[in-house]
Amino acid sequence: MIVGDHGARSRPRSISLLSRDPAVMRQRQTILAVPTPGTGFVEITREIDRFVADSGIRAGLLTALIRHTSAGLVIQENADPDVLADLTDRLAVLAPRDPSLYRHGSEGPDDMPAHIRAMLTNVQLSIPVMEGRLTLGTWQGVYVAEHRARGSRRQVALHLLGE
Repeated sequence: MIVGDHGARSRPRSISLLSRDPAVMRQRQTILAVPTPGTGFVEITREIDRFVADSGIRAGLLTALIRHTSAGLVIQENADPDVLADLTDRLAVLAPRDPSLYRHGSEGPDDMPAHIRAMLTNVQLSIPVMEGRLTLGTWQGVYVAEHRARGSRRQVALHLLGE
């Protein structure tokens, strides 16, 4: 119970910021197939931008989820490739490909380090959409972080909710 303007006790009121018209809020979903050449970063910003533009949604929230346990998603600088090279090098130091360090090895010597590196990166990103565009900064891009030595075909699920 709260005290209202006139000192009387009243129940709190809930205010909804979303329209009650179900036609206003829309959602779109897709799965991106992302080929990776091996350890490193593959930028997927353009593909996500295209998905958002094609949706017609002007304001909302994009969720991206990588459907793997040995790869990740990151937002990083897209202007200087040395940033991505340095990140790859540092992840290799944090989780070296030395089989003597790990119990799990049934999927190859690069698998357990890839799981550790994936834990250090994200599996999901949430990015606001304003005026029909991702609200990334000037030098930001969205990347799949491939943590396995061999190339693969990764899947990124995209879900956009908005109006």
